[in-house]
Amino acid sequence: MTSLFDSLRIGAMTAPHRVVMAPMTRNRATSAGVPTELMAEYYAQRASFGLIISEGVQPAAIGQGYPHTPGVHSDEHTAGWKRVAEAVHGAGGHIFLQLMHAGRISHVDVIGTQPIAPSAVTPAGEIFTGTGTKPFEEPRAMSADDLVSARDSFVDAAKRAVAAGCDGVELHAANGYLLNQFLADNSNQRTDAYGGSPENRARFVIETVQAVAAAVGGEKVGIRISPNGTFNDMAMTHIEETYGALLAGIDSLGLAYLHVGEEPGFAGIKFSRARWSGVLIGNTGYADSDKIGSAVSLVESGGADAVSFGRLALANPDLPRRIKNGEAMNKADSKTFYSGGALGYTDYPAL
Repeated sequence: MTSLFDSLRIGAMTAPHRVVMAPMTRNRATSAGVPTELMAEYYAQRASFGLIISEGVQPAAIGQGYPHTPGVHSDEHTAGWKRVAEAVHGAGGHIFLQLMHAGRISHVDVIGTQPIAPSAVTPAGEIFTGTGTKPFEEPRAMSADDLVSARDSFVDAAKRAVAAGCDGVELHAANGYLLNQFLADNSNQRTDAYGGSPENRARFVIETVQAVAAAVGGEKVGIRISPNGTFNDMAMTHIEETYGALLAGIDSLGLAYLHVGEEPGFAGIKFSRARWSGVLIGNTGYADSDKIGSAVSLVESGGADAVSFGRLALANPDLPRRIKNGEAMNKADSKTFYSGGALGYTDYPAL
């Protein structure tokens, strides 16, 4: 029987165990999106995880969703991530950068221009812009040239991440951001080859994954999905058909992993496991009150190869050891999730 603490081959690297750090936005970069020394310390503290997946990193300026999130589309950004990668590797860890284009989940006050999206559909809700919360605004429907530019930005960002020494990249196709916006029919109302049928709505994501894998190697590429997710005003019909088309289109690329977030009302991890031939990382979601017990059961049953942890990883830099030894856990302080500085970031104690 496979254990949560057995080693696992993930792409070109071997993780010493199967406890993964999930991506979490922390808003600690500079105003220009440059990773800081404090960020390098934060990730290095968590180097004992089998794999660290970084917070969402914008691959282009127009892809930024929130203030003080990091980018990877300039030489200064690349140099900042090199410091982070060196710190993580120096502490014995592995790190993939999550590439997150926010699409319509942004605001002119953040990016200086109208956000872009598959279609000109305004999401419900409000966004924090740095000076307060404001309602989302109507995005501009992407042209054919915009599609090429967005795809190319993911490719360039992946090349920069690898050049910085990161072990790979994860494409964020979950939680209501740009790639997810193409998959969902409430945000994608296109009538061209990238909208309409489930196969068409999956097309842009498939093409982007193919392009990134061709540029840096499939073994350095993962993808995150959240079938049936509603965060950021997502709604989808034909879930099985859409995600079935997506997985069929990328399964043969030799990717490092598929990362699946479980959402209420749909068994996304089980659905994906039956359709994915590679490594599957599961995340049991916010609704799971027994994250550790679920992780152990999921790996031991073969339902997933590894499990990612969010808030527990945020608050416990040595979470793998605590799980293995049954140690008490630090509690995460939600007031400091996005507040900036070391408080609630690098000051959680290890055992």
